[in-house]
Amino acid sequence: MKSNSPPSRRAKRNANVPFIQQQQHYHERITKVLAGAMDNLTTLAPHLKAAMEYGLLQGGKRVRPMLVYASGDVLGHPNNAALDAAAAALECIHAYSLIHDDLPAMDNDDLRRGQPTVHKAFDEATAILAGDALQALAFELLSQPTLGLPAKQQLRMVQELAKASGYQGMCGGQALDIQSEGKTIDAATLESLHSHKTGALIRAAVRLGALCANNMQETHFTALSRYADAIGLAFQVQDDILDITADTQTLGKTQGKDQAQQKSTYPALLGLDGARALADSLQQQALSALADIPYPTQTLEAFAHYIVKRDF
Repeated sequence: MKSNSPPSRRAKRNANVPFIQQQQHYHERITKVLAGAMDNLTTLAPHLKAAMEYGLLQGGKRVRPMLVYASGDVLGHPNNAALDAAAAALECIHAYSLIHDDLPAMDNDDLRRGQPTVHKAFDEATAILAGDALQALAFELLSQPTLGLPAKQQLRMVQELAKASGYQGMCGGQALDIQSEGKTIDAATLESLHSHKTGALIRAAVRLGALCANNMQETHFTALSRYADAIGLAFQVQDDILDITADTQTLGKTQGKDQAQQKSTYPALLGLDGARALADSLQQQALSALADIPYPTQTLEAFAHYIVKRDF
């Protein structure tokens, strides 16, 4: 149950803002931060920089940076410089992962966000380097000495992102995904695959946002982590569903790609109705976790609904 502890003025204000307006605010904020980060790069290699900007700035839902902002705002009085750095770092990692996922050696896709993929718009070598450079930029942003955080707290954030991005997170999950193509795997293996491939960065987004709040308590951090685990898996379940039910124009990427590549998905394992039921169950788990946080959590509740009900 939520306690009667008084919420911060910031959290109270954000709780009264309609979700679509809050989304727009976060989207505009992260777009400005990302554009600024790219503007700060020199013209050392203009072709590479153009590919990085193409992969990073051209559209996208910005779910991960929005979750950074939302989780930090929920706890109240966050360090805004740190929030911006964490949100931008998460989106750099996400953009790098998409650029590399689309390469011929991986998913071999020609379309991303309704536009040619980076290796199609530029070339494969430049796409590889663009992904590598965005990954490095993420840690450059997060390790800036001007964020005004205690060194121990900032190091914890760097470690959080590194773990979520690498072998124990996204990369490990991607490897499991590749190994599972054309095979029938059980529910536990599929959950592990998606919890790492997609869920790890979503979990990191929520946890990084919490680490930017000045009044964070470990009990709140644990509750937010449970929330993040649930919506992270729900996000991938809904992606699996949309690969079947949506069209290429709506998705902004090739529809039916998972089926064509014989990937392991929740609709393949549980059927479409079973996958939808699982997504709804995960949403309820997320909402239950938020009940342990004594601050207005309407924005995070709305995010849980959005992730399960979105149509692209």
